[in-house]
Amino acid sequence: MPALPPGFLARPFAHRGLHDPGAGIIENSRAAVAAAVAAGYGIEIDVQLSADGAPMVFHDDDLPRLTGAEGPLAARSAAALAALTLAGGDEGIPTLDDILALVAGRVPLLIEIKDQDGRLGPAVGRLEARVAHALRRYAGPVAVMSFNPHSVAAMAAIAPALPRGLTTCRFEADDWPDVPPARRHTLAAIPDARRLGVAFVSHDHRALDDAPVAALRGGGLPVICWTIRTPAAADATRDRAAAITFEGFRPDPAAG
Repeated sequence: MPALPPGFLARPFAHRGLHDPGAGIIENSRAAVAAAVAAGYGIEIDVQLSADGAPMVFHDDDLPRLTGAEGPLAARSAAALAALTLAGGDEGIPTLDDILALVAGRVPLLIEIKDQDGRLGPAVGRLEARVAHALRRYAGPVAVMSFNPHSVAAMAAIAPALPRGLTTCRFEADDWPDVPPARRHTLAAIPDARRLGVAFVSHDHRALDDAPVAALRGGGLPVICWTIRTPAAADATRDRAAAITFEGFRPDPAAG
């Protein structure tokens, strides 16, 4: 099992970068990433696959919320996505290569590979291969994660030396309407962590006391929690999470 780089969990992770829509700094943008680097935070970003196979740094499957454009991100080329303007900002959707060049190893980078199957099933592999290719010469502290264990397994096969983790939660029906109930029930028990050789789990901060994550933590597996939005919520995780993913406030960059 590849371990996380030394010091990887020593600072909080800015969720989708240090974004501030009121200041024109949009989530998962170059500006948000640059702001996080300048403040000394780790960075969490999301990647999706463009029509021509580029890993794009973007959270949603479709475009309206963040660009005003219609349709799925996967239907447009990387060049077309770069030409869109993120709503409230002044830049387009970046590629993973863009963000790697910007971060340049200065802070830890946590990359969430968004599910490409649609039902957290086995129809994955293309995005994982592209992410691994982008990271092949990246020398900075980096790890990948996904809600889909098949994605994590694909990363283990493609890039076995790359630290990997599972993003986890209770997988409730309202949050995962397209995932069959039996699949959600299985995933909530986090049965794949040991089998996949993960270096960490990134778990919903509201459910840190749930038995599956508590058992993994008790067995020595680091737990990152998401998404913390207040100092009080951050304080409440101190004895149960090795690091936080945050947004909407600025924790101490040395607080983990």
